[in-house]
Amino acid sequence: MTAVAQTTQAGPDLETEVVAALATVVDPELDQPITDLGFVRSIRIDDAGVTVHLRLPTSFCAPNFAYLMASDAVDALRRVPGVGAVSVLLDDHHDSDKINAGLAADAGYVGTFGDEADQDLDELRRTFQRKAHTAAMERCVMALLRSTGKTIEELPGLTLWHLPGGPHKDALLRRRTDIGLGIRPEDLVLVDDDGVPVPPDAAPMRLRFAKAVRISVEGNAHFCRGLLKTRYDEEPMTTRITNTRRKR
Repeated sequence: MTAVAQTTQAGPDLETEVVAALATVVDPELDQPITDLGFVRSIRIDDAGVTVHLRLPTSFCAPNFAYLMASDAVDALRRVPGVGAVSVLLDDHHDSDKINAGLAADAGYVGTFGDEADQDLDELRRTFQRKAHTAAMERCVMALLRSTGKTIEELPGLTLWHLPGGPHKDALLRRRTDIGLGIRPEDLVLVDDDGVPVPPDAAPMRLRFAKAVRISVEGNAHFCRGLLKTRYDEEPMTTRITNTRRKR
């Protein structure tokens, strides 16, 4: 997890809540919190509110991804009690001015990009939520196969109850909730994105596909971390926090 460097004068509880709120925002393609990826450059808390600067691995990261993360950050911060005015700014992107102006005006994605808004953000979000579910399912299934000696032929009857507790299962349950799948103990694990059970003869193919998705997601995350570190080689990968809010 990315470390946080703090300069604190007041309001440590608010700082904690602000960082926690930003940790709920994920890169849609990498399925990791922007705080862990190093995308939160700085946080400033003062009597007026909170200002957050974001940075990305390259200046040409997809504008829809960039807008989605910045917009989600605004929404997450506005849910923090007592935070005040919220300003999120995207630095060093070829569409920074446009995105920042749209966020400040609450213009929405279409209002920000106009005719350039060629894809619905809700559908984009759903696409990557499904990928995240597929990768999480593969992690859980493969961990179970390695630890129990179960065979692929037994997987179509595998339920959530059979999965041991831990971060992999917790992640799978969150991803299932995101795409509207059940999380009851008796719900099947090996399903498609619509919750339809995978037939026994299709289980090996489904797992191979899921493994490819998982490797792609993890590989992209590793690649983006490297790009970010190279791009900001003279800048710490920590989040700089400045808090000048007076105690109430």
